[in-house]
Amino acid sequence: MTEPAGTEDFVQLLDPTGCRVDHPRFSYAGTDADIAASLRDMVLARRIDTEATALQRKGELGLWPPLLGQEAAQIGSARATREPDLIVPSYREHGVAWCWGIDPVDLLGTFRGTAMVDWPSRPDGFHLYSFVIGTQTLHAVGMAMALQREGRVGNADPAANGAAVVYFGDGATSQGDVNEAFIFAASYAAPVVFFCQNNQYAISEPIALQSRIPLYRRAAGFGFPGVRVDGNDVLAVQAVTEWAIDRARRGDGPVLIEAYTYRMGAHTTSDDPSKYRKATEEEEWRAKDPIERVRAYLLSAGAIDQTWLDTLADESEALAERMRSGCLTLPEPVLSEQWQHAYADMPDLLVRQRAEYLAYEASFEVSAGPTHRES
Repeated sequence: MTEPAGTEDFVQLLDPTGCRVDHPRFSYAGTDADIAASLRDMVLARRIDTEATALQRKGELGLWPPLLGQEAAQIGSARATREPDLIVPSYREHGVAWCWGIDPVDLLGTFRGTAMVDWPSRPDGFHLYSFVIGTQTLHAVGMAMALQREGRVGNADPAANGAAVVYFGDGATSQGDVNEAFIFAASYAAPVVFFCQNNQYAISEPIALQSRIPLYRRAAGFGFPGVRVDGNDVLAVQAVTEWAIDRARRGDGPVLIEAYTYRMGAHTTSDDPSKYRKATEEEEWRAKDPIERVRAYLLSAGAIDQTWLDTLADESEALAERMRSGCLTLPEPVLSEQWQHAYADMPDLLVRQRAEYLAYEASFEVSAGPTHRES
C-alpha cells in the first residue's frame, strides 16, 4: 500500500523524515512546545497500548484492540477538541481517551470484565466505547442534533459552541449504520465530524475490497465535504480536525475526515495479521512511524534533547507500572448494582426485576446454612 501523492487531496505538514512541508489549504498554528506535548501524548498512548497488550498475553485481560501506528491520528484529532465537544469513540481510541483524562487503569476494566458499563474517571464529554461496528455514528449524529436544539451551535461566542466527533475504522464504512448517519447529518446540517481511521484493513480484508474510490470522496455523495489527511502526521491531523470542528460548531454541517494510516498491530489480540499481511508492507509503513517523525523534527529544531526524552521514558515506565499494579486491584463487579446504569430514573419494570434478583441471590445464602465448622 502506497500513500497518495502530497497534493491538495492529501494533507501533509510533516513528512516521514521529520521535515515541515507546506499545504495550500491547511497549516499548523501551534508552537514547538505544542508539538512536544503531542509527542509526549503519543509516546504515553503507545505505552498504554503495549502494556495492555502484554497484560492480555499474561491472561489479565480477556481482549485488547491495539492502536499501534495510529497514535498521530488519535492524538492530533483529540488535541483539536475541547469542552463542550462530545467525543464518541469505537473501541480503539485509547489515545483519545488519554487526552480526555480517562485513567488508563479504569480503561482496562472493560477488557478485564470488571466494569462493563462505565469508567469512574469518564468526563461528561467522552462517551463509552462502542463494540458494535458503526453504531456509534448514529449515536453521534443524535448527540450533535441535540447540541443544535440546545442552542450550543452557531453562537457569537465561539467558546459556547460544541460539536460531536465520532471515530470509526475503514471497515465500518461498509455498514448501513454509517451511511444512515451520513444521511441524517447532511439532512439536518448536524455539527458532527466523522473521523475515519483508514488503517488499511477491516480485520483481515484490505480496503481495496471495500471501496473502489478513496473513502473521503464518499462524503460528496451525501452533500458535505470530505478530506484525506496523512494519519501518521500529528500536525496535519490536528490542523484538519480543527478546521472541521470549527466549521461544525459554526453550524455549517458535517465533515468526513479520512485519516490515512496503518494498523501496525493486530486487529485485536485474538487476531494474527501475518496470515493476511506481507512483511514488506509492514516494513514500508514502519518507516513512516508517527512518533519517530515528530521526534526527528523536534531534535533537529533543538526543541527537545536527550534529557527530555529520558524524562519521558521514565514517565512512560512509571505509567506502565501503575497499569500493571492497578489492573490486579480492579474491583470485582457487583451484579446487583448493574441495574443502576441503564436509566437515570429506573422504571418500575427494572425495580421489580432487581428486587426479584436480590431475593433469588439471598435464597442461596439462606439455603446454604451454617458451615460444618460453624455448627
